[in-house]
Amino acid sequence: MKWKFPSPDPFIIGIILMIVVASLFPFRESYSIYFPLKDTIYWGITGIFFLYGLKLNPKQIRQDMSNWRLHILIQSATFLFFPLIILPFYPLFAGGPYENIWLAAFFLAALPSTVSSSVVMVSIAKGNIPSAIFNASISGLIGLIATPLWMSLFLSANGEGPELSETIQQLVQQILLPVALGLSLNKYLGTAAQKHKSLIGWFDKIIIFLIIYKSFSTAFLSGVFTQLPPISLLLLAVCIIALFFLVFYSIRFLSQKFHFSREDTITALFCGSKKSLVHASVFVIILVTDSAAQSLFLLPVMVYHAFQLFYTSYLARKWGKEQ
Repeated sequence: MKWKFPSPDPFIIGIILMIVVASLFPFRESYSIYFPLKDTIYWGITGIFFLYGLKLNPKQIRQDMSNWRLHILIQSATFLFFPLIILPFYPLFAGGPYENIWLAAFFLAALPSTVSSSVVMVSIAKGNIPSAIFNASISGLIGLIATPLWMSLFLSANGEGPELSETIQQLVQQILLPVALGLSLNKYLGTAAQKHKSLIGWFDKIIIFLIIYKSFSTAFLSGVFTQLPPISLLLLAVCIIALFFLVFYSIRFLSQKFHFSREDTITALFCGSKKSLVHASVFVIILVTDSAAQSLFLLPVMVYHAFQLFYTSYLARKWGKEQ
């Protein structure tokens, strides 16, 4: 089979454009009198998670809980495999000039899986779609607790993040309550949310574009990237891609050991190896108090996100044609 490059993803192109715009026209605090960027992002994040809860179908989630071995493998890969691979390297970076780079990689490892792209890739590859929907949805809910807990082990200790009590308070106000409100309205507005999910998806993307623009504006104004040698950024990208393959093929090995069907193996691979840029963009605002460091924390996630879309879309099309 000939190698066929996937078509460019508009989301990735939009992210690159936001970084370019931030480098040329960074947003300064004085501009807030013309456009309240910080408040727009705050309420945009609240809106994202309200709509996330609105789209969750509790009945559909309950129906797919019986496939427990698949669910445990996917969630273990997402919230245990990734962090435990990065964790042993902490002593090499602790207290040194590159500690924040390690924290950024660990932030990536602690994130939940994607929702939409996981389900789309499983569908293209002809995998187990109901289990993909279940795991993508439940991963986001688990991540609301697991990601801040993992990060609190290091951010509070070195002063990069707020105290755990402050983090919990902000998570409840800005994320958990909107999700709960959305879930409570699912039976009334859930059908409409599914009908307009493309429009909702673009709302999510616009808020993420604003977060990336704000974070990189601060980074360029404060000179964060000028302090890092290009070789360090290149090595970071190589390590991030190596992390993807390590987890991806570990999931494949365990799926074979558990004698999963072809459909369940595809779902395990695509849902267990993904990381969510949506959640990263939200959590970095809440967990990282240093606005200049926020862009550094997003950098590994953006590299990972772009590569996971490229590689899994290639595999999904290949496996879909084979089937």
